[in-house]
Amino acid sequence: MMAAEAAQAGGFLGRALSSTEPAPALEIGGGCGAVAEARVLVINTGGTIGMVPQPEGLAPEANMLAGALKKIPILHDAAYAEETNLYSRLHLGDDTLVLPISRQNKRIIYTILELSPLLDSSNMTPAEWDKIGSLLEIYYEKYDGFVILHGTDTMAYTASALSFMCENLGKTIVLTGSQVPIYELRNDGRANLLGSLLFAGQFVIPEVCLYFHNKLYRGNRVTKVDAESFNAFSSPNLPSLATAEVDIIINWETVWRANTTKKFAIHKMNFDQHVGLLRIFPGITAEAVKGFLQSPIKGIVLETYGSGNAPNNCPALLEELQKATERGVVILNCTQCLRGSVSLVYETGKTLMDAGVIPGGDMTPEAALTKLAYVLSKPGTLAEKREMVKENLRGEMTVVPIGTQITLKDSKFIQEIAKYLFISCKEELAAVRDALTPPLACAAAKNGDIDALKALQNMGGNLSSEDYDGRTPLHVASCEGNLEIVKHLLKSGATVYAKDRFGATPLLNAIKFRHHDVICLLRTTGAHLSSQELVNVGTELCSLAFNGDVEGLLAWHLAGVDLNHPGYDGSTPYAMARAANRMKVMEFLCQLEA
Repeated sequence: MMAAEAAQAGGFLGRALSSTEPAPALEIGGGCGAVAEARVLVINTGGTIGMVPQPEGLAPEANMLAGALKKIPILHDAAYAEETNLYSRLHLGDDTLVLPISRQNKRIIYTILELSPLLDSSNMTPAEWDKIGSLLEIYYEKYDGFVILHGTDTMAYTASALSFMCENLGKTIVLTGSQVPIYELRNDGRANLLGSLLFAGQFVIPEVCLYFHNKLYRGNRVTKVDAESFNAFSSPNLPSLATAEVDIIINWETVWRANTTKKFAIHKMNFDQHVGLLRIFPGITAEAVKGFLQSPIKGIVLETYGSGNAPNNCPALLEELQKATERGVVILNCTQCLRGSVSLVYETGKTLMDAGVIPGGDMTPEAALTKLAYVLSKPGTLAEKREMVKENLRGEMTVVPIGTQITLKDSKFIQEIAKYLFISCKEELAAVRDALTPPLACAAAKNGDIDALKALQNMGGNLSSEDYDGRTPLHVASCEGNLEIVKHLLKSGATVYAKDRFGATPLLNAIKFRHHDVICLLRTTGAHLSSQELVNVGTELCSLAFNGDVEGLLAWHLAGVDLNHPGYDGSTPYAMARAANRMKVMEFLCQLEA
């Protein structure tokens, strides 16, 4: 079935996945020592990481990567796969591998799916972005996270484009690659792939990220800065989201969250390709600018000097820019500098704004170009699109907060604790806050105290943080059935995909306590049950039917579960209801079938 679904996305699969749908997460064993199995889909688009020598030079080779990785112990635990009968147990094919157990006590099972043909990233186009997006859409609910193998030359463009294409993203997507093929003795591909798998399988970082040389970056903030170093990428205007050295350290304050109750979607309309990059240089002529701005161009990224400056002593050049904006060309001003932002400090910068050029803040050229292509392909008027370009859509630009911000030192609560702990520096204050946020936020969620949640958020607290049991405030609010708290948490970026130590999501909690309105809201936001949560669902449904629990059955139905699931002995819920003479349950089940 999976191969057929993928073929509908454009017929671009190389080696198809196994014929059965994979489970997003499973658990082996029981109790506190149980080892969770997370599922990750690796989409191989090509690039240096999988290239082999050819007479004409390095080139990608199809149907080779999975077999090669199985020979590398850090990327495939063959003994575990054999001991647990992994392939027959989960109906997996040859393109699936499993990592050794991680320090987080997880097994990451990953399946490799190849685009056909595999590409050198210099040949990457928006058509391939659409193919990748289609795969993400098809398999979004079947995997915990995603890794995209990609060549380094255009990786920053693809990462930026996917960040805009993936609307209301709630799972981790990581792009990676290498400077040296993974088959060579000295290479960076193994470490980059391993790190990407660990991030995609173990953490819910709801962004399109790029992982390279021990650092996880926001995808639309990076640019390639070195063609010969393993440390090939930089995020000049935003710190890395995480580092993976002796320990994995995640900067949760930096993580971008969708802050919405809308469901994940892929932008369906093709990117508008009538966009371009125009770099200002000394002596550039009005004629050259005029020629570049001719139809069918609809938008350009104007790469200017310093903080967004261009010559203002050339009226003809400025006139061409103004004429273009007046006839509907969207011009976005970005600096040529690696680090810094467009501002109105200089008269030469203000002159461009007067001509209708939109300041692009501190966006990279890659992010600015793909953002233009994305916005111009959206429905709406020209005025609406110009306003949309100014918005910070996916964390691609730094927005200076308006008004006074509450800091840790403004919090009397934190001050009092710090006083008794003899703490004064901001790093230690932040550590105290991060330690206190999970229990306090969970308590506030239980008590329905929105003001307390807002106070914690204003101090920089992460409302998606987990307590000692892995439970988030959203888990607690879903148990309590407090719809307003659930709404607030979702709009504050809380993730519906968080799992506690027992593998339960907020959706399962809402089902167990029969909070139908909360279930509907979580489903609208994109929540779904993993196969781990559905292992014994048939038996649970039969028990509810036998006991006449219509409310419980309705909860599972609203969560998207088929109420015809058989129990452990093959009996259906309807058969159990009939055996117990539960007329209301039988009527309810018949209504669903009608």
